[in-house]
Amino acid sequence: MAGKLDLKAAGGHLSDMLIFKIFKANEWATLQAKGETLGAPIDLADGFVHFSTGSQAAETAAKHFAGLDGLWLLALEADDLGDALKWEVSRGGDKFPHLYRAMRLDEVLWAKPLPFVDGAHVFPEEMTQ
Repeated sequence: MAGKLDLKAAGGHLSDMLIFKIFKANEWATLQAKGETLGAPIDLADGFVHFSTGSQAAETAAKHFAGLDGLWLLALEADDLGDALKWEVSRGGDKFPHLYRAMRLDEVLWAKPLPFVDGAHVFPEEMTQ
């Protein structure tokens, strides 16, 4: 399920692809309890929910969650998020998906533990499907 960057589409929209959100256990529990979230503290500060593509997720985990265990990796379908999902240049000149509205629990396709083992986060097999 790997999409291609369509530079001709408005805002450089990526279609037919999963995007990923890394949450601490308490943030994932809050989303489950409330049914929606504006994200983690960094998301609240920046005014949008940060996501990563499959190729960006490992670097995001290493940079922003170094050494942390007890994380959760959530997968969402980019196309299901509508016009509130914007692709914006960020780290290293890459376009990252940013959601400018609350993320809803019913948009989460799956959530898997993201354990920290032997100095690295171990990503689930489903991430590449």
